[in-house]
Parts: sequence; C-alpha cells; structure tokens
Amino acid sequence: QVQLVESGGGLVQAGGSLRLSCAASGNIFRVVVMAWYRQAPGKQRELVAAMPNGGSTNYADSVKGRFTISRDNAKNTVYLQMNSLIPEDTAIYYCNLVDLRNNYWGQGTQVTVSS
Repeated sequence: QVQLVESGGGLVQAGGSLRLSCAASGNIFRVVVMAWYRQAPGKQRELVAAMPNGGSTNYADSVKGRFTISRDNAKNTVYLQMNSLIPEDTAIYYCNLVDLRNNYWGQGTQVTVSS
C-alpha cells in the first residue's frame, strides 16, 4: 500500500504564497506521474499541476505563471509552490501519485485565500 501525506495548507491573504508538500511512502512501484489536484466547494476536482516521469510538467491555465510543481525523487516528495494567490485558489488540494499498479490520493489539505 502507498500513503500520501500532504502538508503546508492554511489561510493566506490575497497576493501571498504557500508551499504544499506531499510525502509518499510504502510500496511504490515505478512512479508514472505525481500531481496536484484541487476541489473548491460545489465544483469538480480539477488538475492543478502534473509532473510525469520523463515528461514535461503541465499546469492548469488558471495557475500558469503563479504555481510551480517540483519533485525530490530521493524523498518521494512532490511540492507545489503557490505565489500570487487569489481568492479563486481557495480549495482543498490533493496530492496524486500514479504508479504502474494503482492511482493513489492524499487526504487533502485546505488552502484558503482571503481578499
């Protein structure tokens, strides 16, 4: 089994920054992609940023130029640096890991941006 533990969420004013972390542990079998998703109240879960193995990172249009995804493969950890936050970024942020056997999700971390 694989466990994903997110941290770094919180309350921030518009224009501020937060850095989310997601540490993966357990029986990981060849990571295919690590990504961040988010779900705002009353909306569907959406992809924020993804970092596939050997491929280019991709971002939702709404966060391009403001958010940066990165990985530390030695620590099986993925990060999401979020700058210039706006109230529309308020959501629960979920870490996602896909390996050759399964698709795993973290428990989510709340990000709230006040105006």
